[in-house]
Amino acid sequence: MYEVTTMNDIGSFLQDLAMVLCVAAVTTILFHRLRQPTVLGYLLAGLLLGPNVHIPHLLLFAHEDTVKTLAQLGVILVMFSIGLDFSIERLVKLLPTAGLTNLIELSFMIWLGYTAGRLMGWSPMESLFTGAIISLASTMIASKALSDAHTDPKLMRGIIGIMVVQDLASILLLAVLTPLAEGAHLSLSALLMTSGSLLGFLGLLFGVGFIVIPRLIRGVVSLRSPETLLVTTVGVCFAMALLAQKGGYSVALGAFLAGMLVAESGVKFTIERLVSPLKDMFAAVFFVAVGMLVDPHVLLDHWAAILLLTLLVIVGQTLSVSIGAFLSGRPLKTAIQSGMALTQIGEFSFILAQIGVANGAINGFIYDITVAVSVVTAFTTPLLIRYAEPFSRLVDSHLPRPIQTFTALYGSWIEGLRHGKDEKTVWRRARRLGGILFLDTLFLVAIIITTAATMKRWLPQMEDLLHLPPWGCRVILGLVGLGFALPFFVGILRSAKTLGGLVAAVAIPPVEEGKVDLGLAPRKVLTLTLQLGIVFALGLPLLAITQPFLPFGYSPFLLAAVVAVLGVVFWKSAVNLQDHVQAGAQMVAEALIHHKPQNPVALLEQMDMMVPGMGAPTSISITEDSAVVGRTLGELSLRTKTGASVIAIMRGTDRLLMPSGKEMLQAEDTLVLVGTQESIFLAKGLLRKPGLDRS
Repeated sequence: MYEVTTMNDIGSFLQDLAMVLCVAAVTTILFHRLRQPTVLGYLLAGLLLGPNVHIPHLLLFAHEDTVKTLAQLGVILVMFSIGLDFSIERLVKLLPTAGLTNLIELSFMIWLGYTAGRLMGWSPMESLFTGAIISLASTMIASKALSDAHTDPKLMRGIIGIMVVQDLASILLLAVLTPLAEGAHLSLSALLMTSGSLLGFLGLLFGVGFIVIPRLIRGVVSLRSPETLLVTTVGVCFAMALLAQKGGYSVALGAFLAGMLVAESGVKFTIERLVSPLKDMFAAVFFVAVGMLVDPHVLLDHWAAILLLTLLVIVGQTLSVSIGAFLSGRPLKTAIQSGMALTQIGEFSFILAQIGVANGAINGFIYDITVAVSVVTAFTTPLLIRYAEPFSRLVDSHLPRPIQTFTALYGSWIEGLRHGKDEKTVWRRARRLGGILFLDTLFLVAIIITTAATMKRWLPQMEDLLHLPPWGCRVILGLVGLGFALPFFVGILRSAKTLGGLVAAVAIPPVEEGKVDLGLAPRKVLTLTLQLGIVFALGLPLLAITQPFLPFGYSPFLLAAVVAVLGVVFWKSAVNLQDHVQAGAQMVAEALIHHKPQNPVALLEQMDMMVPGMGAPTSISITEDSAVVGRTLGELSLRTKTGASVIAIMRGTDRLLMPSGKEMLQAEDTLVLVGTQESIFLAKGLLRKPGLDRS
């Protein structure tokens, strides 16, 4: 009897596996023909095989438990492969730029998703999971769409860098939310215990693994047996996943750490080739399992939530990634293209939703909504990537002139930071200030959450003791909390002000005391921009972390008020910058016309010293055979395509300062350009290219 039962189980397993892979193969071939992401084919296969869709005369059905088990293998191998792409050296290089972008994007999207969930009447825990779900872009979908669109390699490397750091942040979210979901409640003590245990677990696992695993893999490689290397590597992967599960965390965390540690062996490319076919097969099963759990009837009942979250993903990701990428030093065009390429959710969102449902922290319909939003955004992502450049051109053309001038010069200022003098001394002070900012923010978070918890727990006792109405007790507790929080809040503002001024002085050095500081206006704008960036980089995470503990509704008004005040201050500085650049353009034009130097490059270098903060002005003459003759600056979209901006046009003895997009170029015009070295190089190529396409 035992033998018969076992054979039946094996037959059922083989039937499920064969059905899953065959249906997945058919649907993915169809989607490949339609030039759509193959992930959608896997989801459709799961929908057809699942228990929620019944098609007459189509007898397709796989056992959900079997497919779920296979899907866990897919999660482990996919996370292992993502871990292989990480290295400490690569992370150090990416964190200053991609780290800032992800900090702003993740914080904003978690806050946005939480706010949307609460507005729809969902619980705080469900809303928190919703925020995390819509904050995580899909590496698989985005990479495939970028590849199919033949994206510029440099732009693609930048976007992949953002996704690499986001994958790391996704792992941390998984690690934090898994134990929170098991407790199904939010409190400061739960958050501190979760964070402390996570750090201890990661430290122990990574510390021991770093000593053992790379040496083990190098020893196996010396045997020169691909079979042995594959078996050992996969064994390490599943062993780490098991340890993570035993520790109360997701198997994805253990598999990711295994990938990171194996990568430290120095043979990750060999291992990637060996593991890739296995990973691809089980990844397909994972997405099929996701599709099997979708209930179309639930989607019809919650179409409004699907529509809202889809819009939030598209608009929120575009806005937050664009702002973060621009602040990190990317040109406006590249920043917008990066934002529009990451307007989807995928594998990490599915895993988070599964964890929430499995632990009872969220309702099952949120899982169905997650899959639906992923499917819709997978379809829209290729379209958004295709129209990202025209959209960035449209945005640039409609920006006010002071903002256009600022966007053109900001990249050159960031470039100056990387090549500034006294870098070691400045960055040593900057790191110290950054540490102070982090600690002040940490204490501020603890005070806010403690004050909120105190109000919730001790308010009735205070009412009885002081004989005051509830609002009076709330005011007293709020004032006490404000008294504790105020020193840290002031400390954050002071440190941000000092840090912004310190870093700005590297890009645009001040003059000696007693001399006229011609770089004052651009340095003020850069200082303010850096201060705003610091405030957003700290304020948005502060808002995202504390909002589940505070009464709902305060954060949107608070954020709107802060943005409005900072926007007014920034606008005044941008207008002053516009006046400064116009005066500088006049000085450059006067020098080029009246002095008529034999070496204009040397003259412009002198002008850069006289009018600092203008990004090394460069002149270029328009020849008669240039295809730009007879075309306007607006038609060329020079600033959008290259990042360089025209601050003056010399035409004989005439000079046109800060020309508009309607100005038509003529033969023998001399243009004065400002921008980064790369943007100037691109602009020269565009302006000198004969037979330029006029379409």
